[in-house]
Amino acid sequence: MNIRLFKPSLGEEELHAVKEAFDREWIGLGPNVNKLEEEWEKHLGCAEAIGLNSATAALHLSLAVFGFPAGKKVLVPSMTFSATASAALYNQLVPVFVDSDPDTLGISLEDLDRKYDKDCVAVIPVHYAGHPVAMEKLVPWARERNLKIIEDCAHTTGSSYKGTPLGLWGDIGCFSFEEKKLMTTGDGGMICSNDPELLKDVRAMRWVGIDKDNWKTAQKYTDANRDAMHWYYELNVLGYKYNMNDLAASIGLVQLKKLPKMNQKRAEIISQYMESISNIPNVELLVPYEPDHYVYQMFGIRVENKTEMILHLKSNGIATGSHYTPLSVQPLFSEWGHNCPYIEKEIDRCITLPLHVDISSSDIEYITDHIQQATT
Repeated sequence: MNIRLFKPSLGEEELHAVKEAFDREWIGLGPNVNKLEEEWEKHLGCAEAIGLNSATAALHLSLAVFGFPAGKKVLVPSMTFSATASAALYNQLVPVFVDSDPDTLGISLEDLDRKYDKDCVAVIPVHYAGHPVAMEKLVPWARERNLKIIEDCAHTTGSSYKGTPLGLWGDIGCFSFEEKKLMTTGDGGMICSNDPELLKDVRAMRWVGIDKDNWKTAQKYTDANRDAMHWYYELNVLGYKYNMNDLAASIGLVQLKKLPKMNQKRAEIISQYMESISNIPNVELLVPYEPDHYVYQMFGIRVENKTEMILHLKSNGIATGSHYTPLSVQPLFSEWGHNCPYIEKEIDRCITLPLHVDISSSDIEYITDHIQQATT
């Protein structure tokens, strides 16, 4: 057996879409990116969506658009990928690490309140594994303190919570299309908001400070009309090379159409996992999964014998992971860390198990059988 932890689900449709981009001979920032942005706005129900090369870029720019003074603080969960906190450093801001809720492993609202001070300007809740943060509590808490809210939705795509899509509870939502995510563009991301004014400079910021449609401009390179002015541009904001390209977007357009079925398959896989694991003593679910309500990018368990469990599964061809090492214990963040005692200890019980849409029922039986073996 060789059961992968994560893998994208790609087929002939994606290959055909890439070939169309090749045949057009335009593979950079172009019409496919524009189309994916339009389709994502419909999918999420947001006013503005802008395609980027990663969710890391989305997080960076989501703080950058506010122009916070250097040295101000951003409240971030310790239990997240590095990009969530690195976005603060990219903007000369200070990450303030917040411990995890023991039940959901999302940001602890109690510790959030303890860590807040007058220098905090923003909070970045992460819907860890895809399970929603209690946004109906976080949002009014943040608004009372005049904090900007940036949702890190890297682990979820297609969930609504209490009637509002995840990603639209705060000021800005950031999504990931990296290869392990719910849908993929290879690498890629999307920054979204219901306030277009917030994102007015992002199209320039994603492409070295220039805000123009290169695809449309290229059509005018041989236009003799003096008014075409295809060669003219201005630099008004500091930009980066964060744009999505048409090859990535061509894959994303197909993946977005497949997303509802892929999400449904994930829900079925998680439900089977849950049923099987419920009969195994001393094994807990990583988060309180509700696959009938929410979309999850990761599935995992909590056990006391983490190292032995991982080695047993690995020796039987089952890939595992541990998402994540809390940022508050990482050397890069040591200046602000070692202040989230619950998750810094609890991570020693957390294991990520294989989850992707191509896992079969027999694969899940094999995995859970070996989990049971490792507990006896």
